[in-house]
Amino acid sequence: MRLIVFFDLPVGLAKERKEYAKFRKALIKNGFIMMQESVYSKLLLNAQSAEFEKQFVRNNKPDSGLIQMLLVTENQYSRMELVLGDVKTEIVNTTERIVVI
Repeated sequence: MRLIVFFDLPVGLAKERKEYAKFRKALIKNGFIMMQESVYSKLLLNAQSAEFEKQFVRNNKPDSGLIQMLLVTENQYSRMELVLGDVKTEIVNTTERIVVI
């Protein structure tokens, strides 16, 4: 099973930024890995450990903001489709210099 945690926390004030950082660090320290910004997941053995991790997230939540948790099986997780665009760059990575006049 995988527990996926999605969060949208305010970061306008210094106190909110501190709470955001504290929550994020707590997730990482507890074994969650970042899938993308504000989306973290953790591999779990069974439903009992999933409930324990859900309670961990509840206990470490900041005072404000939105946190969502989704529990999926490994089979469901493995069917996730990754859609990537082409990476384009205008940076020429060479030591040659070209001057066009």
